[in-house]
Amino acid sequence: MDAARGGGHSSAAAAFAAVAGGIAEEAARLWSELQLPVRVDWAAVAAQCASLWEHARALLLVPAVRLLVFLSLAMTVMILVEKLFVCAVCLVVRAFRLGPHRRYRWEPISASADGGGDEESGHGAGGGEAKHPMVLVQIPMYNEREVYKLSIGAACALKWPSERFVIQVLDDSTDPVVKDLVEMECQRWKSKGVNIKYEVRGNRKGYKAGALKEGLKHDYVKDCEYIAMFDADFQPESDFLLRTIPFLVHNPEIALVQTRWKFVNSDECLLTRFQEMSLDYHFKYEQEAGSSVYSFFGFNGTAGVWRISAIDDAGGWKDRTTVEDMDLAVRAMLQGWKFVYVGDIKVKSELPSTFKAYRFQQHRWSCGPANLFKKMMVEIVENKKVSLWSKIHLWYDFFFVGKVAAHTVTFIYYCFAIPLSVLLPEIQIPLWGVVYVPTAITLLKALGTPSSFHLVILWVLFENVMSLHRIKAAVSGLLDAGGRVNEWVVTEKLGGTSKAKPGTNGSDAVKVIDVKLTEPLIPKLVKRRARFLERYHCSELFVGTCIVLCGFYDLLLAKKGYYIFLFLQGTAFLVVGFGYVGTLPPRTA
Repeated sequence: MDAARGGGHSSAAAAFAAVAGGIAEEAARLWSELQLPVRVDWAAVAAQCASLWEHARALLLVPAVRLLVFLSLAMTVMILVEKLFVCAVCLVVRAFRLGPHRRYRWEPISASADGGGDEESGHGAGGGEAKHPMVLVQIPMYNEREVYKLSIGAACALKWPSERFVIQVLDDSTDPVVKDLVEMECQRWKSKGVNIKYEVRGNRKGYKAGALKEGLKHDYVKDCEYIAMFDADFQPESDFLLRTIPFLVHNPEIALVQTRWKFVNSDECLLTRFQEMSLDYHFKYEQEAGSSVYSFFGFNGTAGVWRISAIDDAGGWKDRTTVEDMDLAVRAMLQGWKFVYVGDIKVKSELPSTFKAYRFQQHRWSCGPANLFKKMMVEIVENKKVSLWSKIHLWYDFFFVGKVAAHTVTFIYYCFAIPLSVLLPEIQIPLWGVVYVPTAITLLKALGTPSSFHLVILWVLFENVMSLHRIKAAVSGLLDAGGRVNEWVVTEKLGGTSKAKPGTNGSDAVKVIDVKLTEPLIPKLVKRRARFLERYHCSELFVGTCIVLCGFYDLLLAKKGYYIFLFLQGTAFLVVGFGYVGTLPPRTA
């Protein structure tokens, strides 16, 4: 019995030893195989990756780029049609002399307004004051050290009976030194008999819209019928009220009289010349056409006169976007009010001469309208007080084409789709879409400033560079995304009006408004070394490098003939990226 049990244990032990030995041999074999070098067929891997890329390219990339090109061409044609229409309207208006004085009643309010009175202050003190409506002149300010004397002085020099208008300086300055200077300037003019009020508030809620809204709450404003608005760098001529108020007095359906901007520092640098070209087209053609055909256009926020009852009827100032002026204009238009643009009345102003200031301004001007479009698109459609034609114009022409398509298609088409098409032989852009239509749009827009026609190529290249910032701003406004949607950065003024040529721009204005300067408003601009992050712009450098590389690819391989444009456009991005545009402000202490 014991022998049998011993034999069973021995057989089990032998079986276990055999299994263990087999496992050990298999482990040793596997270990030996793992010690061998792994052989990878890189050619096969590359072929497989290439096959996957070709499938993804054929199924996703090429169709997506084709769709992008198609949409870009469609929006480009929309813009061309809009430009042709605008230019045709302005041609008819000028050919048949259908200016605002032909379309609306205009008569001088008082024959004695130009004569008699205090010549120094420009106030007509003769008879006829009862015929003059009460006018409020608003000047919102924010740390305007360089230009506050010019704007206040120009407003105080307006010819209007002294008892029939009041100047309201709305100072939101956070710099106590600037606040003291502005208040002293107001007191200086008040001692001369000018009815001027210096108003401050405890916070900057609503920014400019908040300041304007708060300014209307004062008791002395209740007697006013009209408001003339000027930003801190604007200098109206002394007869500004005499030429604009009659449109409102004799035409009760008019809510706004908008005048044209004239730039005192347009020759300061290429940046200011480019701005002059863009804004001259906007005023001479876009505003003129909107006024002539639709009796509507976007209020430019300054150099205009509003009927106070129209502001109240539209719901007053709102700070829901950074374009409170356009917001008010659209709401007033939806209430049935009419606007008139008077291009022969020009108000002097200053253009931002530093790229940083211009970039912030363009962000606000691109993001704000797109954000306003998003917030008002349903309200426009549901409105019952205006015609279907007016709603189509407002929805499609004014907002979609003018504020969305124009800001997005420029970068998508010229700076993305065309360079990318060089890398894709399947993408063929028609010649009319690459040459004829863009050339026609450029020539039509260049009509605004014929004297700068020799700069048109540089201007177009720079506008394409700026489209990088405008598309980011427009998209963020449409999506209401990002922290900068409602960001308000006041455009920096360098006191360019003080550097104007004698007898042409700024010096004669200083003489009229009785401002005596013994020192320049700011130190003379000098070249200086800027810090890396201040001087160089990485987004422009990246886009410019990519476009230049696409140009070389087209020149050496693709041979589509786009390389000349790509080299020029890429170079423009690099020039801006390295900071060689505009002026450099002096260092602050």
